[in-house]
Amino acid sequence: MTVASDIDVLARFGRALADPIRCRILLALRQAPACPADLADALDVFRTRLSNHLACLRDCGLVVTVPDGRRTRYELADERLGHTLDDLRTAVVAGESDRTCVDADDKGCC
Repeated sequence: MTVASDIDVLARFGRALADPIRCRILLALRQAPACPADLADALDVFRTRLSNHLACLRDCGLVVTVPDGRRTRYELADERLGHTLDDLRTAVVAGESDRTCVDADDKGCC
């Protein structure tokens, strides 16, 4: 991969994580594949709104659809994404204790 394609991949991942609903979807799919109706109910999100977020996650290459009879099931595009989400969450939580900016809490930075 080139640096430009590496940047594109990370930007797509960042875009996917930029919305709390998409984060919740990814975390739910980390546990198990699910149909949109079940995800909407579990996450308490309107189905049309969920559909838009699932389309974004598909476009970012993070989830795939799998035919399941008359329904469509969503799952993470690669099982390593579940581990990546866990690692990223753990790293961010660990990094919070290492903040060096004394104004972080007051100014919302860092």
